[in-house]
Amino acid sequence: MRYYVALGAREVVVDVAARPDGGWQASIDGKDVEVDVVPVADSGGPSRLLSLRIGPRVIDLMVESSAAELHFAAVGSRGQARVDSEWARSDTSPGHRRAEGSDTVVSPMPGRVVRVLVAVEDNVERGAPLVVVEAMKMENELRAPRAGRVTEIRVAAGDTVEAGAKLVVLA
Repeated sequence: MRYYVALGAREVVVDVAARPDGGWQASIDGKDVEVDVVPVADSGGPSRLLSLRIGPRVIDLMVESSAAELHFAAVGSRGQARVDSEWARSDTSPGHRRAEGSDTVVSPMPGRVVRVLVAVEDNVERGAPLVVVEAMKMENELRAPRAGRVTEIRVAAGDTVEAGAKLVVLA
């Protein structure tokens, strides 16, 4: 999965993939790096303390996140980053599949459903947020590929989903 991380005026491209051993492989701006993320503490709210290893460097990171915006403090510095995923930037994203007059929004990678933002029978506009899925300590807001009516919701907050799992169906 590709992520675009905006740090001030600079944008960094981060590619992340699951390894067969359960770990992760990543590249930052095309350079392969070893990455490991270990949750140190969870406040129960939007803040989390993570120990992040990128290559030989270890950084303790306090993160407050919404669906796509992170506020962080690390090594005495504070900052803000905006994170977009490849499917959030694409009209024909891997986060939805078309089938006979409907669109099925699917999970583009394994993760945990954090929030369901719509209900059955809701009318939504193109680009409206539908579901938030957390994968690799990042919250990914999946959006409606087109305007329509929600006909099915197949997940609830707290559910664990596989890549390709059907989440929401629009008619």
